[in-house]
Amino acid sequence: MSVVDTLIASLRATCDSFPDVRTGSNLTFKNMADFGMAAFSVFHTQNASFLERQRLLAEGHGVSNCNTLYGMAAIPTDNHIRTMLDPVDTKLLDPVFGTVLGTLTSHGVMDQFQCLGGHTLVALDGTEYHASYKVHCANCSHRLTGSSKDKPGSGTIQYFHTMVSPVLVGLGHDNVVPLPPEFIVPQDGHEKQDCEPVAAIRWLGARAGEMAPLRPLYLGDDIYSRQPLCQAVLAAGADFLFTAKETTHKLIYEYVSGAADMPSLTEVTGIGAKARRWEYRWLNKVPLRDGSDALTVDFVEVRVFGPKGRQTYHNSWVTSLGVTRSNVAEVATAGRARWKTENGNFNVLKTKGYNLEHNFGHGKKNLSSVFACMNLLAFAMHTVCLMLDDKWQRALKVQGSRKNFFNMLRAAVWFFVFPSWDALLAKLTCARSPPRA
Repeated sequence: MSVVDTLIASLRATCDSFPDVRTGSNLTFKNMADFGMAAFSVFHTQNASFLERQRLLAEGHGVSNCNTLYGMAAIPTDNHIRTMLDPVDTKLLDPVFGTVLGTLTSHGVMDQFQCLGGHTLVALDGTEYHASYKVHCANCSHRLTGSSKDKPGSGTIQYFHTMVSPVLVGLGHDNVVPLPPEFIVPQDGHEKQDCEPVAAIRWLGARAGEMAPLRPLYLGDDIYSRQPLCQAVLAAGADFLFTAKETTHKLIYEYVSGAADMPSLTEVTGIGAKARRWEYRWLNKVPLRDGSDALTVDFVEVRVFGPKGRQTYHNSWVTSLGVTRSNVAEVATAGRARWKTENGNFNVLKTKGYNLEHNFGHGKKNLSSVFACMNLLAFAMHTVCLMLDDKWQRALKVQGSRKNFFNMLRAAVWFFVFPSWDALLAKLTCARSPPRA
């Protein structure tokens, strides 16, 4: 079974276990998998009109790509899909993310996301995927927009959804692989709105066991480098490497400025116009905050200078790793990998065909979050196929770019029914004529 077939089979089996809220015996669609796979196929093909076209193919030829590529028995209507998926708990999709990780592990490529002696890099970050002044549900957060200092609270209520979306990142390549998200939603028994750090702590606590074999090193921006979240990482048996700004960590910078003999290292890379000077400084065992219960962390700072001596980069982090002269450069390189969650994850999801912020259907309970999960899974599966599936790789190479690849994929399934993913990918490599529709 090919990589793409294995991943889709895992999702289909998971969708078939979704709770069925229907009553009575006159059920046109016999299993829940049809509803889940119908929703997923739209994101996987990056084609909002996919289901509509497949219905036409099924009417004309008795079969469609929904049957052959996604294992669906029939194609439900858009409204039926939304109704049936709205009650689904997104946690039910976690096993499919597990299959993604298992596939990477079984093919021996997890080392592409590891450094520092076997730590797996996991970048934590939050993003918004829905905002509206009208469309909302019980799980929406809200904020006032357009208010002024003179009239606080006078603005218009805007409803929105956000999530913490952890991703595997690596050094030396731009591939990122989404992990199960944690949705930022109102929590029972809490008066305050949910927030990103609290959601991240929930994610860490719920997934400590399954993540432990990866020896995760969690990366995050300055909002994560606070004691409660750092303690949550340590409680999960992991390590952290979080950005630490001077404006929010004044105590640490007091220690740094007062250090009499702070360790440092300078390295030069490249020649000519590509020459760079890297200056590292670090300080071990500094308190993360005031108080006798403060965690002690290691502080790391790097500055990069161009060939003319102009500073081109500066950043600093706090970490639970022991920083030494022998690993400080690799620690800083790992810290810099955090940006890939923005460029390689959210930017792709929002601007490269996945349309994460588009309202595919909001629902009254979980629908918006279920669709967001489906979108993340589509992206994760595309990345895994890009890394592991030689037929997928060849098709992408022939088409020349990701954009052309999906343009041709959409065109192919628009007009022809393919018996398998192998047949479809062969067509995209121009290695085989399309089947007769």
